[in-house]
Amino acid sequence: MYEYLHGLITAVYPDHVVVDVNGVGYLVNTANPYRYEVSATAVTIYVYQAVSDTAQTLYGFSDFAEKQLFLKLINVNGIGPKSALAILANPDHQGLMMAIKTNDTGFLTKFPGVGKKTAGQIVLDLQNKLDDLAPATDDNTLFTPEVAPTTTENPQLADTLAALTALGYRETAVKKITAQLRQFNGQTTNDYLSEGLRLLTK
Repeated sequence: MYEYLHGLITAVYPDHVVVDVNGVGYLVNTANPYRYEVSATAVTIYVYQAVSDTAQTLYGFSDFAEKQLFLKLINVNGIGPKSALAILANPDHQGLMMAIKTNDTGFLTKFPGVGKKTAGQIVLDLQNKLDDLAPATDDNTLFTPEVAPTTTENPQLADTLAALTALGYRETAVKKITAQLRQFNGQTTNDYLSEGLRLLTK
């Protein structure tokens, strides 16, 4: 089982990145591929390997704490890796944990693939199991809500819409926020994706 990969990002797609480790390219599914950039500088991505009868799939995370939150989510009945990634794509992980602790199922049902029953199961299974993920300092960026940037229409917006669809959000919901996204002035696809997720879950 892999703990992490350390290598070069050679490609970024709406639902995954490719990491070159000593000449071997690993396809890694990640909640927000656009937090990474194709670069000659090596990065470390923590990974979880899911093995089934038909496939071996890698899921990637920016740090160990995000991976641990993912592992807790997929242990909930009704939450698979894809649903867990869609939940983690929202950068407000502190808000997510607070919603679980306070039984705010309304917040949880805003994520794709999470209905009322599954939201209740998340609370039941994790409500008292998140203390070890609490941020130790104010510098823990994983659990600090990001300020949602703004976007304008350009190829990066198209990438954002594709990424939201890949995460499992309904096409009708994505179309509903497209007009709002066109009014923003973001710099990167990561900016657009953060704002799109904020709009979809507010």
